[in-house]
Amino acid sequence: MNPNVMAPAIPSRAPRWYAIPVRVGLVTFIGMLLCFAVSLLFSIFGTVIVASLRGVHPDMRIAYRHIALPIALVAGGIIFVLALMMEIRHYRQAKTLSAIERLG
Repeated sequence: MNPNVMAPAIPSRAPRWYAIPVRVGLVTFIGMLLCFAVSLLFSIFGTVIVASLRGVHPDMRIAYRHIALPIALVAGGIIFVLALMMEIRHYRQAKTLSAIERLG
């Protein structure tokens, strides 16, 4: 018989609370950048279409300042809250499972 088959499992380390803000900040930043890029793309398309229908030159400042930036800020706030809730839930669950693992 192989002695490694019945060897006890290596216990995992306890979760660290200070990793939560790092992950939340990273997810929020990437999500905001992605939302800004997508909303900017569509707002540029919309600005060009509206300007061509009116027969004027498109003003791209409108796409940046009045459409893409507010959408990205609102999406960033929503992403921040949701990521924070998910990370706290994951931390609490991992902490409980770590405690159960130490008992058994």
